[in-house]
Amino acid sequence: MQSGRKTDIAPWTENWCELYRKEEALLQSIFTNELLDIHHIGSTSVPQIGFAKPIIDILIVVKDINKVDLYNEQMILKDYEPRGEQGIVGRRYFPKGADRRTHHIHIYEVGNVNIEYHLKFKDYLINHPEEAQTYGELKIHLAKQSPDSVHLYQEGKEAFCKEIVKKAMNWASER
Repeated sequence: MQSGRKTDIAPWTENWCELYRKEEALLQSIFTNELLDIHHIGSTSVPQIGFAKPIIDILIVVKDINKVDLYNEQMILKDYEPRGEQGIVGRRYFPKGADRRTHHIHIYEVGNVNIEYHLKFKDYLINHPEEAQTYGELKIHLAKQSPDSVHLYQEGKEAFCKEIVKKAMNWASER
């Protein structure tokens, strides 16, 4: 089944930080008892990349991943779609906006290695603007190459992102 989602890339804007802060408050009000930490992640959180799909990625750290499912109804009321692990063990994933996505929520239990990967990836790109810019250029290229396939766009970024995660983990351990 072909999704109606397009790969739209936009120039970075401070507005994405404002959209994050607004959603952060909403999510904190939902996950009050479980939430330990919340972060703006992904390309919309890194001005140095220059371009991103205009979708706000949010990382939530919780005490107990299994209790997240108890909040599905509240998330549905706020237009989020509970997707369970969505291919990543130990995660709960909630997209918002159907085919016109506005937010992706990634929830992990405290101690999950993916938390560290996401945060160090972001930190590394903020501190290595040349590599961030290369990533932005790759995004533009892939979006032009596959405007009607989010899947091909994601696939095209995969090797670059894995390499950045490796560099980020090494860089963080040397600091």
